[in-house]
Amino acid sequence: EGLDAIAITDHMEYTPKKDDITPNNNRPYEIAKPSAQRQGITLVKGTEVTRQTPPGHFNALFIGDTDDYLTVNTNETDREAVMKAEAQNAFIFWNHPGWQPGIAGSYEWLPFIEDLYKNKALDGIEVVNGTGFHMKALDWCIDKNLTVMGSTDVHNLISLSYDNSRDYVHRTMTLVLVRDNTPESVREALDARRTVAWASKYLMGKEENVRSLFNACVEVLPSHHSETNREGKTIKYYQIRNNSDLYFEMERTAGNGPGRIVLYPQSSQVIAAESGQPVYSVVTTYVRSDKHLSVNLLLP
Repeated sequence: EGLDAIAITDHMEYTPKKDDITPNNNRPYEIAKPSAQRQGITLVKGTEVTRQTPPGHFNALFIGDTDDYLTVNTNETDREAVMKAEAQNAFIFWNHPGWQPGIAGSYEWLPFIEDLYKNKALDGIEVVNGTGFHMKALDWCIDKNLTVMGSTDVHNLISLSYDNSRDYVHRTMTLVLVRDNTPESVREALDARRTVAWASKYLMGKEENVRSLFNACVEVLPSHHSETNREGKTIKYYQIRNNSDLYFEMERTAGNGPGRIVLYPQSSQVIAAESGQPVYSVVTTYVRSDKHLSVNLLLP
C-alpha cells in the first residue's frame, strides 16, 4: 500500500477479551516495531482513549508508557483519562465525532471538548473515519485551527474492509506534509496542521494544504501547438499532467477552457483553450463542508 508511517491505536478501556488475553497497550508498538524497521515505515506509538459517547473516543499519538492510563470508564473520569496522555505531551485528536448521531450531544462542540481545546489538550479531529466524512468536524478544524485527520478505524484485516483491487479503493489515511520521513518530522507537521485527509477519490483539509498538494501534483506544460478557429480566435493546445496517485475532478467556473477536466492518477491529457487563466472548482476536494478548492489554470 506504500505506507510511510503508521500508528496502531488499540482501545484502552474497551477490552472484551480480557479474560483470554491480558490487556497491555504497550505491546502493539513493541510487536510491530521490528517489522516497521525492516519495511522502512515510521511507527508512531499510540492508543485510543475510549470514553463513553459523549464525549466519545480520542486517539493519542507519540505517547509514552500506558501502564498508568485509566481503564475505568465513567464520565467523572473522562478528563483525567485524556489528561494522562496530555501529560506525556501526546498529540491528541477527537475521533469520529458524528459516528452515533442518534445520541444527544455526540456531534456537538460540548463544554468538555471546549475545555480540552482551551487547555491545548486537543490537537485535531478525525474528519474522515473509514468511508464516513464528518463534515461539521472539518469546519471545526478550520475555524479552531485544529489538525485534520483521516483514519481507517479498522478492527480487522485491511483486505476485508477495503478491496484494493478496485479503482480508487484504498485505506483512508492522513497525508502528512513532512520534510522527511522521521518521527520528529511527522510530529512537527501534525503540530503545524500540515495534513490532508484522503478517502477514496476525495481530499479534505485546510485550503492552504489542499492547494499546496494540488500544486505539487498537477502541472500545465507550455503550449505545443496553436491554430485559428472559425471565429478567428487563437486556440492553443496544452498538456496537463497529474504526477500523483490522487484523482482530481475539476469543473470550470469562470474563463475559457474545457467545462470539465478529470485528472486520473499518473496521467496526462491535452486540453484546447484560449490563453488565459480559467478558474476551476476541484470537486473532489473539500476545504470546508460546503466549499471545494478553487484553482486558476495558467494558460499563457
